Amino acid sequence: QVQLVESGGGLVPPGGSLVLTCAASGFTFGAYVTAWYRQAPGQQRELVATISSGGTANYADSAKGRFTISRDNAKNTVTLQMDSLQPEDTAVYYCNARHIWRPLNYWGQGTQVTVSS
Repeated sequence: QVQLVESGGGLVPPGGSLVLTCAASGFTFGAYVTAWYRQAPGQQRELVATISSGGTANYADSAKGRFTISRDNAKNTVTLQMDSLQPEDTAVYYCNARHIWRPLNYWGQGTQVTVSS
């Protein structure tokens, strides 16, 4: 069955770094655009970064210069390297996979990132 499993969240002080990893299974990974979203308490879920199967990445303004998204099509994984973290980055981070042309859209269960001293 389809699975997106996130890992790597946790508590980090301001200015710190974290690496989130999403492991995908149960579908043809290369046919999907993958992304990271986040949702802070009381806020709507927002896009953080996307990456195509060919490696083209795009970032929300809040992530530019601090976060790096990458994917390994051989291992079916998507990674989000987050540097210079700030308290406003605190949220549940979700992995997403969207088919390039079919109406198929999958979500992981989320991983909590808390930035606090």
